[in-house]
Amino acid sequence: MDVQVPGLDAYAHAAARQAAVDVNRADAFARLFEAVHEGVYIGVLATAGSVTEAANPHLKLTFGYPPETPDHEVTPFEAAHFVDPQAREVFLERLGSAGTVASYLLRLRKVDGAAIWLEVTANAEVLEPGRLRVEAIVRDVSERKKLDDQARDLYQQLLQAEKMAALGQTISGVAHELNNPLATILSWSERLAQKSADPPVRKGLEIILGEAERAARIVRNLLTFARKRQSTRAMVDLNQVVRETLALRAYEQRVTNITVIPALAAGLPQIFADGHQFKQVLLNLLINAEQAMIGAHGRGTLVVRTWHDADRDAIVLEVNDDGPGIPEEMQGRIFDPFFTTKEVGKGTGLGLTVAYAIVQEHGGRIWLASAQGGGASFFIEMPVTGASGAPRKAPPAPVALEAFKGARVLVVEDEPALAAAVAEALEDAGFVVDRAGDGEEGLGRVTAEPYDLVVCDLKMPRMDGMEFYRAMAAATPALARRVIFVTGDVAGTDAERFLDEAGCLWLSKPFRLGDLLRAARDTLS
Repeated sequence: MDVQVPGLDAYAHAAARQAAVDVNRADAFARLFEAVHEGVYIGVLATAGSVTEAANPHLKLTFGYPPETPDHEVTPFEAAHFVDPQAREVFLERLGSAGTVASYLLRLRKVDGAAIWLEVTANAEVLEPGRLRVEAIVRDVSERKKLDDQARDLYQQLLQAEKMAALGQTISGVAHELNNPLATILSWSERLAQKSADPPVRKGLEIILGEAERAARIVRNLLTFARKRQSTRAMVDLNQVVRETLALRAYEQRVTNITVIPALAAGLPQIFADGHQFKQVLLNLLINAEQAMIGAHGRGTLVVRTWHDADRDAIVLEVNDDGPGIPEEMQGRIFDPFFTTKEVGKGTGLGLTVAYAIVQEHGGRIWLASAQGGGASFFIEMPVTGASGAPRKAPPAPVALEAFKGARVLVVEDEPALAAAVAEALEDAGFVVDRAGDGEEGLGRVTAEPYDLVVCDLKMPRMDGMEFYRAMAAATPALARRVIFVTGDVAGTDAERFLDEAGCLWLSKPFRLGDLLRAARDTLS
């Protein structure tokens, strides 16, 4: 006989309903586990290895496992998958101590060896020291990381541009302060070297002269690359651009065991270009080549060639290195913005893009030739401007300087030592020279007495060279075309635009006295 227990049927029905709910919930979780577009990992991680209990399809897809791979063969957190083996130790230590991580960034390798960035959110239970049961959500954030890196590089570029602008203003002032004593040293050592002296004294003077010129080149190079210049094109000797840029890298190349072989063809036609921008292009190519060779061999040989391609009526520049070369699959992207073969943080990927843009803007072309392991060669081809098959007329012979002996010259210069050196050099050449310490004194002299030539500094107290010139041109228009300006720096400044508008000859400090005398002859002619 069945015994009826009150409430038992209701309890059985409730239990059956709960079991059905649990089954449905388990089915729902199973479907979610299979369908979610995030990698899901459940397993045990240990110092010596791992055991996978479950891995959903998206995790397999993320790491490049075939869909049919059994879950226990999917081992994303094995040491072999970590780009940095120490990163695994840090990750496990963090999980063991905190019991959880959120959006933890890891650099892991897929099955085919390709590196990807992953964001891991996980909970961990310590089974025993060195063994953790882990439940983790894994998200591939490689594209986001790439965009973040690019945004950071752009931000760094903006910061660099701001720093360069501030640095340019500082260097402009420093250059003026340095160039004045350099010009004085150069002028006096040049004058003294022309006089008879004992061999030891002459040798010392030659050393002073050479070192002063070296210091002057350093200052000019700083001005070239520390300031942004407006594009100013003129007829340029490409070989000279190459020599000046190589001189800028000479010390770095020497201390990093880079041998440079310049093979510059003689008699190249000039090109119409911005010489400063071409220095930037060549500097980018040189630095890239140096870094590639040092990274591969710790040393290298760099060959820089120029030649005239008569068939295309163009000048060609080649920069060749014996580094590791560039893989064929990367060569099509080498000029793309932000593409770089360097590690993150070691390059912006903009250097070759800028070089490409500058060459294209000048009507030329740039290309790469490289084989894996066989070095790389970058070629720049620039059209020859104004070339003609007709023979050129020889320029008229310059008038001899002796023809202007007795001509009256006013030297307007606020540096007494430099003014004295310039004045005495002009007097030695037969000129009659007066001096003024600034623009106001100079203006008083040119309005009171007649002069044939004015040599004037641009940057002076009270009244600078530009103000002096405008006032002088209004008072004595005939003298306005017979002015030679000297200055420490005009790159990208109001002074550069002023000199272009005035059309007067100008010399960059420090200058050679021979250049000053030639400028005086040409101006008076």
